[in-house]
Amino acid sequence: MKKIEAIIKPFKLDEVREALSEVGITGLTVTEVKGFGRQKGHTELYRGAEYVVDFLPKIKVEVVVASTAVDTVIEAILKAARTGKIGDGKIFISSVERVVRIRTGETDDAAI
Repeated sequence: MKKIEAIIKPFKLDEVREALSEVGITGLTVTEVKGFGRQKGHTELYRGAEYVVDFLPKIKVEVVVASTAVDTVIEAILKAARTGKIGDGKIFISSVERVVRIRTGETDDAAI
C-alpha cells in the first residue's frame, strides 16, 4: 500500500476530487495548509502599507491506495491540478506498512 500526498492550489480541489472519484477512489483526507516553494511568497499592498506574504495557502490531499493503483491516481491528480504556472504543487508517495479500520478491525487492503 502507498500513501499519496498532493499539495495543490486551493481552487483545484474540486477538480482533483472529481478526478479521483472517476478512477475509483472512495475516500480521501483534505487539509488546509500554508507553505512555499520556489515561488517564495509575494508582496501585497493593504491600506497603503506593503507587506510580505511568506506562506501561501495550499491544500493537502491524502489518499492511501493499493500499490497497483498508484500510477493511475498520480495521473489523475496531475491532469486535474496542473495549471502550467509556478506553484502548482507537488505529489509525495510513501509506503504504508499497515492500515486498520477502527469500526470493524479490518486490516490492510480490506481496510482501504
